[in-house]
Amino acid sequence: MPNLADAVELGRPEGFLVVVSTARADGTVQSSVVNAGVLPHPDTGDQVLGLVTYGRAKLANLRARPWLTVTFRSGPRWLAVEGTTTIIGPDDPHPGIDGEALRLLLREVFTAAGGTHDDWDGYDRAMAQQRRAAVLVTPTRIYSNGGS
Repeated sequence: MPNLADAVELGRPEGFLVVVSTARADGTVQSSVVNAGVLPHPDTGDQVLGLVTYGRAKLANLRARPWLTVTFRSGPRWLAVEGTTTIIGPDDPHPGIDGEALRLLLREVFTAAGGTHDDWDGYDRAMAQQRRAAVLVTPTRIYSNGGS
């Protein structure tokens, strides 16, 4: 059975770029390309997928229907992670996560997804101004084509 370690292995050569798909209210699928990585959930310590996002569509979909699919690919190989989501951000408060903890969580998600930064203060300001949120995905199903 594939697992999150396999997702990291597959994602690394592609810079952790993934396709994230959410469900719209009418049942159609909304997809976008983002960076995602694996990190411990701040509540449980369990390994989860994390991504940072903002904007109306994806967050509105996830607030109403808190599940998504994240697909990693490299060449002909792909691996999909389906799961339930926790949104933690300025518009989605979470117990035990204050402003400072959110700032650090957004950095942790960013670095888990392969990101580096020369100006962390600038990064923090941009995340706050854009009202970015961390989306943490607790896997319920992981599957792949098993290709090579």
